[in-house]
Amino acid sequence: MAGISESITQIKNAEKDADSLVEQSEIDAKAMIDDANVKANEIVETAKNEALEEANSVVKEAEENAKKEAESITIQADKDVKSVKENAMKNVEDAASIIVKKIL
Repeated sequence: MAGISESITQIKNAEKDADSLVEQSEIDAKAMIDDANVKANEIVETAKNEALEEANSVVKEAEENAKKEAESITIQADKDVKSVKENAMKNVEDAASIIVKKIL
């Protein structure tokens, strides 16, 4: 009888150990899932921040390029205005001369 009682005790102890292992495994699995979720959220947040930085960089670069192009257009427009004024001034002398001849 002692052998059966001892076997039953061993079986009960094995069942308790198995239950403990299952419980610990569930705790460990939950912790792993929680850690994975935290890491996934961190990765998503990092990706969002990098995308925002890249978008800001692209916008800044586009603004700088537009500013340079606007400056270039302004410089060319100033040159064109100066050229038109110079040509107009040449014609003013001829026009004044014609008017003076007609008046006299």
